[in-house]
Amino acid sequence: MLVRSGIYLFKYWFSVTAEEQRKRLKKRQTDPLKQWKLTPIDQFAVTKWDEYTKAKNAMFFYTNTADAPWTIIKSDDKKRARLNCMRHFLTALPYDNKDIHAIRQTDNLIVGHPTINAQSKEHKI
Repeated sequence: MLVRSGIYLFKYWFSVTAEEQRKRLKKRQTDPLKQWKLTPIDQFAVTKWDEYTKAKNAMFFYTNTADAPWTIIKSDDKKRARLNCMRHFLTALPYDNKDIHAIRQTDNLIVGHPTINAQSKEHKI
């Protein structure tokens, strides 16, 4: 409904591997500059990785539509993920004097769309 009324809707999912998530949590536990980010929920969430993955896949199954697709950003490398997300957004958004050469092309190994298997509700990029 929003898209059909002329609103540009972008849905991004920043995907992190379980291994990278464990590394980030470990840094938060030991690095004084990152400890403020650590909450009891973070440590609990690690034990629920499989359940969260199932819920995420169900969300993609039900909400990834032609009018409002999800864009997956592989974000183990935060800097590359953020740059590629901005490139994707700037390329997709129509505006005057857009300079495609300045924006540069997104890295297809980082930016993609979920491919959904309707029976298993699994997604892959």
